Amino acid sequence: MTTLTGEGRPPNGSRPDGPAAATPAGTAPPARHPGRAARRRGRLAALLDRLPGDLRDPLFLNGYALMVNTGITAVLGMGYWLLATQYYSPADFGRNQAVITAMRLFASLTALGLTGALARYIPQAGRRTGGLIARSYLIASLTAVTAAFCFLLTLPIWGPNFSSLAGFGPGLFFLASVAIWAVFTLQDVALAGLRKATWVPINSLCFGLVKMALLVALASSLPHEGIFVSWVVPTAIALIPINYLIFGVLVPRHVKRTKDVTKPPRLREIGRFLAGDYPGSFSILAIVYFVPVYVASQVDDVTLGYFAMAHTLGCMIETLAMNMAVSLTVEGSFDRSQLAANCRRALRRAFLIIGPIALVTFVGAPLILAVFGPGYGEHGAPLLRLMALAVLPRVLIEIHLSALRALGEARRLAVIQVGLAVLVLSGSITLLPVTGITAVGYALLFSELLVAALIFKRLRAILSGTPDAAISRRAAETA
Repeated sequence: MTTLTGEGRPPNGSRPDGPAAATPAGTAPPARHPGRAARRRGRLAALLDRLPGDLRDPLFLNGYALMVNTGITAVLGMGYWLLATQYYSPADFGRNQAVITAMRLFASLTALGLTGALARYIPQAGRRTGGLIARSYLIASLTAVTAAFCFLLTLPIWGPNFSSLAGFGPGLFFLASVAIWAVFTLQDVALAGLRKATWVPINSLCFGLVKMALLVALASSLPHEGIFVSWVVPTAIALIPINYLIFGVLVPRHVKRTKDVTKPPRLREIGRFLAGDYPGSFSILAIVYFVPVYVASQVDDVTLGYFAMAHTLGCMIETLAMNMAVSLTVEGSFDRSQLAANCRRALRRAFLIIGPIALVTFVGAPLILAVFGPGYGEHGAPLLRLMALAVLPRVLIEIHLSALRALGEARRLAVIQVGLAVLVLSGSITLLPVTGITAVGYALLFSELLVAALIFKRLRAILSGTPDAAISRRAAETA
């Protein structure tokens, strides 16, 4: 790939008149650093020059919108948790983190599996788009509430960090929060599937600001449960305008635009996709949400607070990789002939954006976490550093998984994701008694490096546009 190094200058950084134009005798040759700086400025200029074109490309527009959403979530999230550490005790901070993680775990039991189906089939659903989204909401909510109810029935075995959920009132509020979060999880993917992910960061900005204000307002009246309540109430409020936008405006427009050019997927086709994709998605759910719940059952509330803050920030970086991958699935479903080119472009942009963020996080982890208190930087920095490194192979994995979703390769999806989950879970559980909360970071890094190495050959085939016969045959069958 040609790199711009500045106007009128050769790529190698040499002067236009070549070696003959040497510096006069007795003078020191110019330092190399200005040339490097010029090259860096040239790369930045090239990226900025491409930005207007990227924003006209649905692949990058959706991907960038979701990445901006993650950035907004990260900034406001850090502000939110910083306020939480100031207004609530370390023990309450840790317990509320545990409850929020449990809520997200059960809300995502089905919702996470349905995100791939929505991204895959909304572009093709035509007149059935509204029904597809609504049924996804209903299935995700019912499954989540059922699982959460079983969790409440077995509450004593999960340890003291979840004791605040005991009783009819707290239990009912927890069940409602699980249903709310299930819909909240799916609505962002619905917007992306409708090619309107630009609304997602707007929603997150409003949601984050209201959440922070409510956190402070509840500190005196609900000193023990205020964090959890301030998280759930704004979420419920946010569902109303966004879903009015989805069902009242965007779905009718999508149906009108695609009714003559799409063949709505049959229920059997969606079911076959889910049968292969859901086991893999469930495995990823275990990595993102079950691991923190397991850690919460094994450590004290203060240590859990250190773990949860580092893990939350690490997961935000991983979400950046998933953002571009969701957009890739959507665009691959709209036009499968451009899948290889879109994969290459998504991979380049993802590394261009995520690489520097991972580097800054690795170097500055102690300082980043220290803003939450002296113990956070000391105990959480090793975990955050390992998660920052692990996100680099995760980019390769997510691009590969999204390409397989666009091709309908659900069986391969399940094998990769289940394998990754088994590696991460077994590594975390085995190492936790030995290395403490850093065990999760080691398990993620080694597992994702191994999986990225195993899928690299097949990913190269997809990137080259010459995948093997199995992919080609499957693509033809699902076209």
